[in-house]
Amino acid sequence: MAKKILHNVSVKGQDVRSYTDELRAKYPIVKNTSHEWVLLKHEDVNFAALNDESFSNNASRYLQIPNGLDGEEHTRYRKIIDKYLTRQALIPYIPVFENIAKQLVKDLPKGAILDAVNDIGAVFAVRAQSKWLGWPKNLETTLLAWMKENHAATRSGDHAWTSSVAEKFDDIVQTIIQSRRHSANKLNNSSAIDVTAQLCNEKVDGRLLTESELVSILRNWTGGDLGSIALCVGVIIAYIAEHPELIDHIRKASNNEVEDIINEILRIDNPFVSNRRITTCPVKIAGQSIPKGARVKLHWTSANRDESVFNNNQFDPKKNADKNLVYGIGKHACPGRLLASWQLRIALQTLLANIDNIALISEQMPEREVAPVGGYHRVPVIFT
Repeated sequence: MAKKILHNVSVKGQDVRSYTDELRAKYPIVKNTSHEWVLLKHEDVNFAALNDESFSNNASRYLQIPNGLDGEEHTRYRKIIDKYLTRQALIPYIPVFENIAKQLVKDLPKGAILDAVNDIGAVFAVRAQSKWLGWPKNLETTLLAWMKENHAATRSGDHAWTSSVAEKFDDIVQTIIQSRRHSANKLNNSSAIDVTAQLCNEKVDGRLLTESELVSILRNWTGGDLGSIALCVGVIIAYIAEHPELIDHIRKASNNEVEDIINEILRIDNPFVSNRRITTCPVKIAGQSIPKGARVKLHWTSANRDESVFNNNQFDPKKNADKNLVYGIGKHACPGRLLASWQLRIALQTLLANIDNIALISEQMPEREVAPVGGYHRVPVIFT
């Protein structure tokens, strides 16, 4: 017998965590006002993510490389992208990220109220990603302003506004690409050339990547990652401020232990809310028969808080690591996991090495983001 399902669910304007916690207790799957089947349980999200033949990633009308591709096409583009995100490729950037974090922390006013999301997370994300990609320093103000508008547009649910903001970002990327493509034939894939220039020289199926393909890849590396890193920093700092006993532990921990702690904090409060899929055949999941061509949403935030899997959400970095879905799972797992993990670890370690304590402001408590965004909109703190 099919389990009951709740229809016409709307999370707009609500805290994603608390609302999906409430829903998940009664319904493993719901249908939202956009007629999407939303998977809330860890088991079901895990199944759909691994079953990429029945659940297609080609769910957007926009070109999305590689996350909007399937099968061999996905494999071809992922092969190009993955080599920029290996341990060997990223190791040279560790001192670069460390210097960026040190300078940022050094410049923070002590004893002043700061917003962990915008004053720390967003600034670090822009500087780190720009340095990695070889983007000009004078773009920082433009990128920070774009991030603020993008968050505001996303929170509003205004599709015309979000489309307009996306086009603005594509224009920024196109300007950078054009200067690199102009001299693409003269470039060699050497370490002396920045990542963006190397990417402009990449080929698929015997031809250079098109401008639209380059924009899509770089949009994924920046447009998505900048906001995500900023939100992650806000979540991490808010959690540590509420659990100050972690500060000394993190200071003494190995790099791997710190990354495990960060991943566990993000599991409990996952700002990577969801991804979409389209069924390629009729499927049965969570007691429901879903037809071919249906739109399905994998709700990572909800799945990562499934009480039946994570022992009522007890903080346990080691025990929960192999079930953590913060970076996804399967063929379409986030290719930038290592880059994000290292950037977040370096930012946190540098911060804790230069302060004594993190205090939340009782008069200005952290403000949660609302669907479709996760994490915090603002985290006011004082560093002592």
